[in-house]
Amino acid sequence: MARPAPVTTAGRGRSQWMCTAVAVGLAALLLASVARLYHPPYGFTEMIGFASPGTGELPVLQAIPHYRHPPWGSYDGQFYAQLALEPLLRDPAIDAALDLPPYRARRILFSWTAWALGLGQPAWILQAYALQNLLFWLILALVMTRWLRPDTPRGVALWTACLFSHGLLHSVRSALLDGPSMLLIALAIAASERGRLFTSAAIVGVAGLGRETNLLASLGLPWPEGRRRWLTLAAGLALAALPLILWQDYLRAIYRSTSAVGHDQLDLPVIVYLRVLRQTVRQTLGDGSNLLSTFKLGVIVSLTVQTVYLIYRREWASPWWRVAVPYALLMLTVHKVVWDGYPGAVTRVTLPLVFGFNVLLAGETGRRFWPWFVFGNLHLLPAAMLLPFHEG
Repeated sequence: MARPAPVTTAGRGRSQWMCTAVAVGLAALLLASVARLYHPPYGFTEMIGFASPGTGELPVLQAIPHYRHPPWGSYDGQFYAQLALEPLLRDPAIDAALDLPPYRARRILFSWTAWALGLGQPAWILQAYALQNLLFWLILALVMTRWLRPDTPRGVALWTACLFSHGLLHSVRSALLDGPSMLLIALAIAASERGRLFTSAAIVGVAGLGRETNLLASLGLPWPEGRRRWLTLAAGLALAALPLILWQDYLRAIYRSTSAVGHDQLDLPVIVYLRVLRQTVRQTLGDGSNLLSTFKLGVIVSLTVQTVYLIYRREWASPWWRVAVPYALLMLTVHKVVWDGYPGAVTRVTLPLVFGFNVLLAGETGRRFWPWFVFGNLHLLPAAMLLPFHEG
């Protein structure tokens, strides 16, 4: 039997160029999709999800032209955008603008970044808040090439599975906190891989001001050897927790109660997951089945496969594995409200699991790669329906 012709250097270079061009083309598609959401004189505020008729808005917001959705089309970005207009919560009117003031105020980081990017000017702050997810996405796309270089078919597939996951695209589309959080987690893992414990801990600590669940990434800190190193790790964990502790103390002075209260987002382990799975299977296989329920089932399957793969690999030495595992456990314990919708907020909440799975999968060899990839990334099907972005 004749041997296949060897791949020449020119052929390899052409393949690398084509794969990279695919990645660049996908990034251009995302930029074009965001550009579709521009509406004069509102700018990009359609992405934020302000509700009509605008009752309860801050007076400074009411003075700025901004896009308003019908009540059913509003979303959480509206609360964090208003926090960006009042980043230290000194105006008592901010409480009327938020559905859960202590809970929303706890997640202040990306309201601060929008305030800084907008140079403190209210109209600019709104535009900065709407677009900062895209800025962070572009940086994350570059950072992820540290682990997933999009210059081979497998590389571009894994890179795309992360950067165009449903949760990340939803974060960009609706100006939410999950995409920027994922960037900070990736940077913390990069620092951990270099052995920079306190740098990694400081990044995780900052990320904790964006979402409290970001503190789960502290499990990705460099793992110690010896008693003295354990003390160093304890100091790193304390550093990671410190920013949120200080901010919550500030909030306590405002609200006279702990800001640790908010939604009940956790439930009995596995029970809700099994209920949602059973309900979604029935919807998908029943007479009233539709594409949305099929996509949701695909998301549940992909998250399940990702969790099984982590058990299969058991790479304790990898910071990505140590970060992905607690998010797999989080997926199995979140409240039903996180699963509500098609496919629901669960794709955003578990983003580090999606990224960790694909980074670890990059080390898979042989024929097992593509079955794991396909079934572990079925979330790309509802993600594809998001692009190009459409008006709310």
